Amino acid sequence: MNPSSDRVLERLMSLHPKVIDLTLGRVERLLAALGHPERRLPPVIHVAGTNGKGSTLAMIRAGLEARGNRVHVYTSPHLARFHERIRVAGALIEEDRLIALLERCERANGGEPITFFEITTAAAFLAFAETPADFTLLEVGLGGRLDATNVIDAPLLCVITPVSLDHQQYLGDTVAAIAGEKAGILKTGSPCIVGSQLATGLDVIEARAAAIGAPLMVADQDWQVMEEHGRLVFQDLNGLLDLPPPALIGAHQIDNAGMALAVLRALGTDETACAAALARAEWPARLQRLRRGPLVDAAGSAELWLDGGHNPAAGAALAEALGRLPDRPLHLVCGMLNTKDVGGYLLPLAARAEALRGVSIPGEAATLSAEETVAQARAAGLAAEPAASVIEAVTTIAAADRNARILICGSLYLAGRVLAENG
Repeated sequence: MNPSSDRVLERLMSLHPKVIDLTLGRVERLLAALGHPERRLPPVIHVAGTNGKGSTLAMIRAGLEARGNRVHVYTSPHLARFHERIRVAGALIEEDRLIALLERCERANGGEPITFFEITTAAAFLAFAETPADFTLLEVGLGGRLDATNVIDAPLLCVITPVSLDHQQYLGDTVAAIAGEKAGILKTGSPCIVGSQLATGLDVIEARAAAIGAPLMVADQDWQVMEEHGRLVFQDLNGLLDLPPPALIGAHQIDNAGMALAVLRALGTDETACAAALARAEWPARLQRLRRGPLVDAAGSAELWLDGGHNPAAGAALAEALGRLPDRPLHLVCGMLNTKDVGGYLLPLAARAEALRGVSIPGEAATLSAEETVAQARAAGLAAEPAASVIEAVTTIAAADRNARILICGSLYLAGRVLAENG
């Protein structure tokens, strides 16, 4: 009987003492031992950036599939199950195949040091190389230049979504330094769609592109996107699109839609499929309304929402999006990692929220304690109290205010726990 993929994944976790150790040498060695599957992928669209990667990629996928294409997709992290990371020709990878691929990679690696992300990326490349498809969508795991996905010599297109401060301990403590890491995915001759950037970040991206000969298509220069009278208007050299707004909620999704549409237009996609890209895209834990499950039952008549954003730019985008919803008293249930700028994330939300309940993230060694999150929230000007669990926090808030809007937020890891436990 085959072992479960969870057991194999747990074994692979032990192959390197660090979760993150940015370099390309180990993954290149393993890919060579596997016969270079990264050289046999369907045409690659490679997506880097700080915020908006997943939503943009989800819209690109929806648009390509609407025009009849088979699409491989690699994203991270997963929320509830590892299988979410590897979508093969439109379907989540099957359990038996995942186990077989992971074990092939484990054998080929021969016990050498390699990070979990590196070896699982190699497994995804094997899956994609061995299954016919029209496109491969690759989301960078962390940074870009030294990310395990950055072994593709000639991507069809690259995308750099907005760059802001996050993961400073790995990527540098300025937007310019982080943009330099993201720009590491640029390749000679491969066009890159560049989302809206701070000037210091855009300067770095443009300099890198000029140095290696990578054509850029830059937001507000080569294409524009805006919301107008409840519609999304996109314009580039090929003309104007007047479309319904994205199904994904928030003004930041207008910008993400712009990047997705710029990619789809570069691929010759018609207006019908572009409209489908916005209407059909799904991306869990991005201001997602929860409508069933034990947590929803505990909330009673209160609204329950979930979001996995975790850096200051995400906090600002989330606060703006919440401001567009029909008015209700907003209560936060927040859990974060100790590697994040908690105060920077909470500050824009403090202006919107009545109060916060701090929780720790179950099973995460790097979680902030509930009490530490509460201290940060109070420093940002929020009334805050600790809670022993998410369901306790939701129950307490709903009992005090049946009209509340409850937002569980602060971490994709917390969001994944919520989705798994809420069914």
